[in-house]
Amino acid sequence: MRLENIVWSTPDPHRLGTFWAAAVGATVMADSADGFEARLTLSGQAFLDLCLQPVQHPADTPPRLHPDLAGGARQADVVGRLLDLGARRADIGQGDVPWVVLADPDGNAFCVMEDRGVYVDTGPIAALPLDSADPKRDTDFWAAMTGWIPGGGTDSSTLRHPGGVGPLLVLCPEPEPWQGPGRIHLDVRPTGNDPDPVQLVRELGGRVLDWPGAEGKPWTVCADPSGNEFCVLAPAREES
Repeated sequence: MRLENIVWSTPDPHRLGTFWAAAVGATVMADSADGFEARLTLSGQAFLDLCLQPVQHPADTPPRLHPDLAGGARQADVVGRLLDLGARRADIGQGDVPWVVLADPDGNAFCVMEDRGVYVDTGPIAALPLDSADPKRDTDFWAAMTGWIPGGGTDSSTLRHPGGVGPLLVLCPEPEPWQGPGRIHLDVRPTGNDPDPVQLVRELGGRVLDWPGAEGKPWTVCADPSGNEFCVLAPAREES
């Protein structure tokens, strides 16, 4: 299994996709009425794709996933560049913190992080914090879903690509229970001799969702044990 996509639902995939591709230095792969896709190469064969899918009415539920961008010693410069690209400063009640909260052109909040040792060599996306009702349980779930391994964080609820590249996936105690689908989700893809991923979802406490419009699509919409939705894509063609 591999974590393949970060997916945003948006009324304007071109506008939001252009912002995020420029924000993290991703290479645009598709830009049409059907959506926008850009690839962030992590190292060698490791990558994350940024996918923007068109929706007429984006969800207005509290966000449970967002990207933390690397700032480090150049945090102020990174913030300035993002503001020039179309971001704006945002107040989500963060108070006096060492990171900077911004919002993308759709109003989705994200953070530009201060210098932390755990973000060395992550690349432009430092972390992907995901809300969880039980971080230990969900760390085990996502390790199985992504092939990522514990490491890089200050506790056991942090996963990273086994090659030691790319962002940290951080399972964070949720401020409130899941209230419905959000605007951002993750996609995973089976590779090689992986077991049946949908069966694995069920065995680990997740569930398969009856998602409107998903019939006939090459993915299965699922939820982790805390309710966070994600998609299981068709097996990688080169390895299927």
